[in-house]
Amino acid sequence: MVASHDHRLEPQPGIEVVQVDRSNQSVDLYIVNHIVRGDIVVTQDFGLACIAIGKGAIVLSPRGEQYTNDNIDYLMERRHELAKRRRSGGKSRGPKAMNNDDRDRFQQKLTKVLRNEQENHDV
Repeated sequence: MVASHDHRLEPQPGIEVVQVDRSNQSVDLYIVNHIVRGDIVVTQDFGLACIAIGKGAIVLSPRGEQYTNDNIDYLMERRHELAKRRRSGGKSRGPKAMNNDDRDRFQQKLTKVLRNEQENHDV
């Protein structure tokens, strides 16, 4: 897990925690510079997702949506359109609050991805 020093993560057994400086994009740059094909990246940042897909990572949103070559272009275009609307004075809503259904969907998707990866390595 990677976070800036502003977001303290407590180490857990089997989980490596990396704290980086709080400058803009430090977490994203660390991830981009360290991911390899087959890694799993969890992010809601479409830009980071796009780069991670390009490096061969499996990318999931915190709500369990898998970002792929098939949907990332649309998501990046939508992000661009919303940014243009905000710059011209328009409003856009942020993501809705996470709920238990979102957490369950993420857990199910992550479990499926991990099982698929294990099966692919067992062959």
